[in-house]
Amino acid sequence: MTDARTARADAIRALQIPAELLPRDGRFGSGPSRVRDEQLQALTSAGRSVLGTSHRQAPVKQQVRRIREGLQALFDLPEGYEVVLSNGGSTAFWDVAALGLIKQRSQHLVCGEFSAKFAAEATAAPHLADPMVLRSEPGTRPAPEASTEVDSFAWPHNETSTGVMLPVQRPAGARDDQLVLVDATSVAGAAKVDITQTDAYYFAPQKAFASDGGLWIAILSPAALERAERLDAAQDRWIPEFLSLTAAITNSRKDQTLNTPAVATLVLMAEQIQWILDQGGLAWADERTRTTSSLLQEWAGRREEITPFVADPAARSQVVTTLDVDAQIDATAITAVLRAHGVVDVEPYRKLGRNQLRIATFPAVPEEDVRALIAVLDHVLDATA
Repeated sequence: MTDARTARADAIRALQIPAELLPRDGRFGSGPSRVRDEQLQALTSAGRSVLGTSHRQAPVKQQVRRIREGLQALFDLPEGYEVVLSNGGSTAFWDVAALGLIKQRSQHLVCGEFSAKFAAEATAAPHLADPMVLRSEPGTRPAPEASTEVDSFAWPHNETSTGVMLPVQRPAGARDDQLVLVDATSVAGAAKVDITQTDAYYFAPQKAFASDGGLWIAILSPAALERAERLDAAQDRWIPEFLSLTAAITNSRKDQTLNTPAVATLVLMAEQIQWILDQGGLAWADERTRTTSSLLQEWAGRREEITPFVADPAARSQVVTTLDVDAQIDATAITAVLRAHGVVDVEPYRKLGRNQLRIATFPAVPEEDVRALIAVLDHVLDATA
């Protein structure tokens, strides 16, 4: 670090940000994301009726039903598609899919940390052939390729680590018996999507749905449901019950999870789904996140010290904005002074290792807070120039 860079970093860390510039709520994390006060109030109101009670009884099952019915309405599910949920997050679902959806070989698009993890799980699975992996550099996006050699295509709708967003569309020329598995963990509920282009659109609750982790949720097509039943019946691979997709399907149809869920997670998620529906549904959430993320990209265009990490505007996420900071400015000093003033979780993804800001704009983040964050960043950069 040069003397000038060190001196500016010290000045940034020592800076006092005027209170009137600060956002009303300073949480901009990419997950877990900010939880609205109204969700917490709903959780408090639920109190003894659900917390500390049996997950096999009506009060808790009603929360699962609210989630399943709410998602059915939010995504306007076609006939035959089902909402399935079980214990564990998206990490668990990668194992579930490797055991219960991929028949022999899959194709994976890899453009960051999380898309790489699913490809690694499929590679390690002893009952599967090595997957076809199509990679692109972080900050860019690959595209699926039609192939007769795979039975499943897998990619993320949004790569959380890099702020890249990929189209959700069946590969041209794909057969009806080839499944499309889309990891929507960081964008489900925040962006419009045509569910008919997928067979498993899966996610966890701690991003746009502003809840805690501990669950995976998957919207499954009739083809995916049939594939799961067929692979389970074949009994040619060991499928532990905790990772059994058919067990999750059976329990979900009863409005319950295989094992005891985190009940608070259910309540928070159900409340957030209903809130998004009340605001106007997925179209409203899509417009809101496009607007707030665009504010950040436009701000980057006005600051010579800031450059969008994702060069292609069409590939930029509308929920996770990644911005490179000029090498002469220590981004860790910026995130440190912001954290000292209650503006938190704008650090870059740790394994990406860039001098960068990563700012989430999920539906719970209003436009006025993003504008305030921009004003704070302007103040920090201008006051220490």
